[in-house]
Amino acid sequence: MINEEAVYYSRILTETTLSFHIIYATLGVGIPLMIMIAHWVGIKKNDEHYILLARRWTRGFIISVAVGVVTGTAIGLQLSLLWPKFMELAGNVIALPLFMETFAFFFEAIFLGIYLYTWDRFENQRKHLLLLIPVAIGASFSAVFITIVNAFMNAPQGFDLINGELVNVNPIKAMFNPAMPTKVSHVVGTAFMTSAFVLASIAAFRLLRGSNHIYHKKALLLTMKVGLIFSLTSLIVGDLSGKYLAEYQPEKLAAAEWHFETSESAELILLGFMNEEEEIKYALKIPYALSILAHGSPTAEVIGLDQFAEEDRPPLYIHYLFNIMVAIGMLMIGVSLLYIISRARGWSFVELKPYRWLIVCGGPLAIIAIEAGWWLAEVGRQPWILRGIMRTAEGATTSNDVDIMLLLFCGLYLVLGIGSVVVLSRMFRRNPVERELKERKGDVHT
Repeated sequence: MINEEAVYYSRILTETTLSFHIIYATLGVGIPLMIMIAHWVGIKKNDEHYILLARRWTRGFIISVAVGVVTGTAIGLQLSLLWPKFMELAGNVIALPLFMETFAFFFEAIFLGIYLYTWDRFENQRKHLLLLIPVAIGASFSAVFITIVNAFMNAPQGFDLINGELVNVNPIKAMFNPAMPTKVSHVVGTAFMTSAFVLASIAAFRLLRGSNHIYHKKALLLTMKVGLIFSLTSLIVGDLSGKYLAEYQPEKLAAAEWHFETSESAELILLGFMNEEEEIKYALKIPYALSILAHGSPTAEVIGLDQFAEEDRPPLYIHYLFNIMVAIGMLMIGVSLLYIISRARGWSFVELKPYRWLIVCGGPLAIIAIEAGWWLAEVGRQPWILRGIMRTAEGATTSNDVDIMLLLFCGLYLVLGIGSVVVLSRMFRRNPVERELKERKGDVHT
């Protein structure tokens, strides 16, 4: 028997947890690569600024890891408590990547601890750099394995249901489902992109606050270069994701693009809003673009929402989430590309306050894009928790106490969020880069 109130609060609590966790999880995946790049550049150029950059980023990264562990544990707990019927089925099929994700995290954490606490033990920085390789690999594969579980929810395979019984279970086939390649590559690529732009926004903010140290300028240029590379990568993978949706989840693509009738030479609808009569106002319509996005041909037929029953259609507001994600992605490509070209050509306007403020805004905007992308992925799968097999309402708990859990967990996230910001700000405010560089030089002379 379905408890509608329990389903509602279960969805709200899960969405709240994922929305909070995704911030720390994204940084947890992307920052290790940034640390490794900074350390490698410092060794290659024999530049102490990049070495110090890696060291300071690592200190801040520890805080995000700690909070990510708490919220990740909360997600595991909520899956069991809020979605018991889903876990009863999926747990027997897709448990392997969940176990492997835990192993990848411990693999990362062990080497991260060794890297952090052996800074002064290595005379050869190249050997110290080697410790970052398993850290970056572990962080990336944590994202890979957990995203495989999400991909399975969108394209379940590797088992049969016969008379309600689970048979012919194949965990490997379940892991390598059709959604896995595009989802994994998109999640990992956007994590690298977002982390780069968040770190760039911090460097730009320090420059705006009057610290005109070359350290921050080097940090800004490095992070903008990495951000550009992975934003372009994300653009390419996003195109492949559209083609995946057209073939395997056409209802999600049609809802996201407000494509109501199956047609050839389909136009792409950007921006705009929809009134209660489902009339689209003030939208930008690009002829043939949806057919190109979906199938690579301007005349290809694109399936519309008319091919699906009303109860099987995703909510139409995912169109706004899609627009937010794409708009921010394109903005950051433009901002980073213009910055790098300007630095190469000696154009000074990117050093002015308005442009630096634009870069500062890029960090929070990148986080918003990540949030919009995850909401698009999860809400766009509705009404299914396991597409085509189990509806969200069928997988939820029937407990009447989920609303209390929601309040308790929201309180926990509020404390964790405020606490992490306070700790990070105090950590770096009390130990500015100028003083640390001076102390390091003093140690060398001593």
